[in-house]
Amino acid sequence: APAGLRRACAVAKQAADLHTPTVNQLAAARYLADNDLDAHVARVAAAYGARRDAMLAGLPTALPAGSTWTRPEGGMFLWVRLPEPYDTTALLPDVVRHDVAYVPGAPFHAGEPDRATLRLCFVTQSPDEIAEGLRRLGEGLREAAHRTA
Repeated sequence: APAGLRRACAVAKQAADLHTPTVNQLAAARYLADNDLDAHVARVAAAYGARRDAMLAGLPTALPAGSTWTRPEGGMFLWVRLPEPYDTTALLPDVVRHDVAYVPGAPFHAGEPDRATLRLCFVTQSPDEIAEGLRRLGEGLREAAHRTA
């Protein structure tokens, strides 16, 4: 990290717990010295990229027409906005009945919540599991839409 950021992080950490135990510091240093961290990060990034791409590929058929989503360049989540009048908080129990879940987006908004938004995690499942999860998500959303129509 840049020196200014490191200093700010150190001050914030010291305010939280004063000191990391020396044994923990030594264990982290030994692990990092004995393992090729750059190679590990490259492997993880490739796996996450494949999983993100699997999710992106399945969204057009899983989500209602008019939905939009991000294409993240990193991280673990992508954001979806369903068309009006979807309320992702209200729909979550219906979707969970299909053994799949998402995180409603409304609590992430600093101002007026956008109740049509949701967050999907793409890093914890394989591409095949993501495809199945999106199938279930689409089924749950379609069923909920038919019930409220």
